[in-house]
Amino acid sequence: MLKLIHPLMTPELLYVLRAMGHGDNLVICDRNHPATTIAASTTHGTLLTVFGATLEQLSEAVLTHFPLDTFVDSPVTRMKVVDDPEQLADAHLSMQRVANAAESNTVSIRALERFAFYKEAAESFAIVQTSDPGPYGCFILKKGVL
Repeated sequence: MLKLIHPLMTPELLYVLRAMGHGDNLVICDRNHPATTIAASTTHGTLLTVFGATLEQLSEAVLTHFPLDTFVDSPVTRMKVVDDPEQLADAHLSMQRVANAAESNTVSIRALERFAFYKEAAESFAIVQTSDPGPYGCFILKKGVL
């Protein structure tokens, strides 16, 4: 047990966050995402899981330790809703609230079509999957500097 470490942060997740450099991407996703398949292509190479946590809970935990990149227009990326790309799912609204609170500012979130999102996710440093039921709870966070 450590002080000041959010209880949802697993040892492996803390290691991954520390190993990442500025500009590296972390995917946080719901249980519907093809996370195991895509994680095999990431730098880390294996899927991290925090089951029992919602997307919102884990995002809050991660963003207490993880600075978002301020050198890019949109440090967070979401997946567009299939057949209604302008729609904002509940997960999108939740991530907007969490990111804004973590940064004490309005964070720009860009949207990618489903397969473009999968491609970018595969180029990320790591993927961490929650047990959130979703849908569309798939986000890429770009790490910044302190």
